[in-house]
Amino acid sequence: MLVILSRRRPIKVPKGFGLWVLLIAGYVISALMLAETPDGTYGDLTTGRVIGYVMRLVVYLSLLVIVLYLGNLTHEELPQLTLVRMLGALFLTTVAGGLLGVLLPHFAFTSPVEFVLPRWISGNSFVTNLIHPTAAQIQHVLGHASPRPEAPFEWANAWGSNASVLIIWFLVGWWGYGGPLRKILTAVVLALAAIPIVYSLNRGLWIGLGFSLAYLAVRSRRPLALGTAVAAAATAFLLSPLSSMVAQRLDSPHSNDIRAFTVSTTVQTAATSPIIGYGNTRNAFGNHRSIATGKSDWCDTCGHPPLGSDGQLWLLLITQGFIGAALYAGFFAGAVRRYWADRTPIGQAGVLVMMLALFYMFIYDGMVTALSLYLISFALLWRNAT
Repeated sequence: MLVILSRRRPIKVPKGFGLWVLLIAGYVISALMLAETPDGTYGDLTTGRVIGYVMRLVVYLSLLVIVLYLGNLTHEELPQLTLVRMLGALFLTTVAGGLLGVLLPHFAFTSPVEFVLPRWISGNSFVTNLIHPTAAQIQHVLGHASPRPEAPFEWANAWGSNASVLIIWFLVGWWGYGGPLRKILTAVVLALAAIPIVYSLNRGLWIGLGFSLAYLAVRSRRPLALGTAVAAAATAFLLSPLSSMVAQRLDSPHSNDIRAFTVSTTVQTAATSPIIGYGNTRNAFGNHRSIATGKSDWCDTCGHPPLGSDGQLWLLLITQGFIGAALYAGFFAGAVRRYWADRTPIGQAGVLVMMLALFYMFIYDGMVTALSLYLISFALLWRNAT
């Protein structure tokens, strides 16, 4: 994409994209703090810390290229509806991966990348999540082992975040711009999607879908029809066996204490380097249970929680300080303000994704695939205004 861009003159740049460039520049500067160990954390400068930093920098730079590439293609080279339906096709893959995670949760295989990479890289737990395909994460969210779908993405929370974004573009491409047959297939796909959405046990995903429905009700020109459809779908869901699983999940908020500890500790640590952060995450002493952490026979849930692991906002605070977090939030908030007046289906959908990006930064780590979908959605908004 960069090569193709280099051959085009002039290269168009969207309004507000300077904030993303400043975000990248700030991240480059934050590398100066990689070797620092703030109070309340432990760990020396290691290869893993450097790899994590470089990988995030590559993601930020790659997304800059992707946005400029998509925005500089003409509508003849890449029609808007084609790009929307590409994202819709990825939603179909997401539903298929989710069903695989429910039906065959232990399915996994060794990817070609794992064969190529040296063990000292592929053995890193963060890298392993990205290169070793698995159908689901097995977790004890309900007090017993239960699968949380993650295919084809890197972890279960990424599946939830991405599903809530991709379903928006799927509905635009298949329902909004589709004929009768596509609309029938859309209803079938949504019914199938409900299974992994519930089995994901992902409260953030459920809230995000609720927020999306509320947004559509406010901005839709046919709120009565939308309300009737939602009421019918909700009634069918409540009468299905899936509703009991949702109730069990809401009664098992096991991660609340963990999140409260890591978030508060992250803010305290970030305050010691508020301008440029520390370049990468840090491990905290203690956790929400004890000051003595580490797995043992009597405490298999103990461990060293990495600061910044509970949402993109907290990751930005620890890696780039309060300025980096403000630049990130300002970029997406600016897009909402700038494109709010676009009443087309693509415009309204794109603004919704920008708002979800702002909401999810409190609960989801945006790296890697989630941030890609946010920026591709931003590119769709930009293209729609030209």
